[in-house]
Amino acid sequence: MKKSVVPFAVLAALLAVPGQAMAQSGEVHFKILGTLVAPDGKIRDVKLDRIGLPAGSQTKANDNFVPTVAIEYFLADSISVETIAGVTQHDVDGRGALAGAGLVSNAKIVPATVTLKYHFGKAGGIRPYVGVGPSYFIFINEKPGATTRTLGATSQKINDTVGAALQAGVDVPINGKGMFVSVDAKRYFMRPLASWRANGVEVLRTRHELDPWVISAGLGFRF
Repeated sequence: MKKSVVPFAVLAALLAVPGQAMAQSGEVHFKILGTLVAPDGKIRDVKLDRIGLPAGSQTKANDNFVPTVAIEYFLADSISVETIAGVTQHDVDGRGALAGAGLVSNAKIVPATVTLKYHFGKAGGIRPYVGVGPSYFIFINEKPGATTRTLGATSQKINDTVGAALQAGVDVPINGKGMFVSVDAKRYFMRPLASWRANGVEVLRTRHELDPWVISAGLGFRF
């Protein structure tokens, strides 16, 4: 998580700039977005191995494109709080010595996230922004992949995980009635544990570097 120290410090310095106008305090933005979720998913550490993973075993989670919504509340002209809502689904497949292996099937993720954002420029104009905040990934209904089922795995679980998100983007007005185009990029830092069981007995437990890029674009509405 050392990568996030500098952006945290930069955001803290920006928030300390005096003289921010309060004209936009209380304003709400609602965004409808198309979102690419591109996780890493590689194995960071093997905690338990009763099946004998071959040397050079590695994993990768597949990408997904999903609809999402975002709601943003302005505390001041340049400072806002934003949360997103959406569900994304991913498989985890083998790489390296595990190439072609299906390890996790249809893992659904609810990426509960809140970011504190600082906006540049003036209200009503083009407004780039940066943000940072905590995230809690909730994993739902994940199952063993085809290969792990063949090897005897009867259940699979990825633990819900606390992490952090860094954010940058821009809002561009397209009319005088509060409509705008929004482009947003987030980088998450997550380290979930994955576990496979065979008839109730844990046979494999690994920690993964999930770290997805989440890239969104769509329309926003100012109220």
